[in-house]
Amino acid sequence: MKDRKIKPILLAEDDPCDADLTIRSLKENNILNTIDWVKDGTEVLDYLHYQGEYQNREKGMPELIILDIKMPKLNGLDVLKELKKSEPFRLLPVVMLTSSKEEQDLYEAYNLGINAYVVKPVDFSQFALAIKEIGAFWLLINEPPPLD
Repeated sequence: MKDRKIKPILLAEDDPCDADLTIRSLKENNILNTIDWVKDGTEVLDYLHYQGEYQNREKGMPELIILDIKMPKLNGLDVLKELKKSEPFRLLPVVMLTSSKEEQDLYEAYNLGINAYVVKPVDFSQFALAIKEIGAFWLLINEPPPLD
């Protein structure tokens, strides 16, 4: 694997406990990327389009988006629709990390082009392990598309 610039992870999660656990699990497993946390779908789009409170953020695409489905304002599936129809964002790796086991959500997420769908384990240690494995694969093993 060739050297690459370390880019941020965009975490879209409305539950502060799940967000904290995700961030801690990534950091405890030596993921060096900064983690930018947004709390709803509209913030995801603002972040990516440098709008609102994100208008002055450092330029560049995230390495990975970890996206919850059930969020206020704009849910994860609607965010995914927007991302996959827009040229600059179409190739961004997106992992759906959600509590939804609903077959319709799973089908729609894959139909829209999600890269992976992970159901949040209820058990703390299993949740931390799932995050570790997401981080290891998407940030250390996977070769991302050239986006910048």
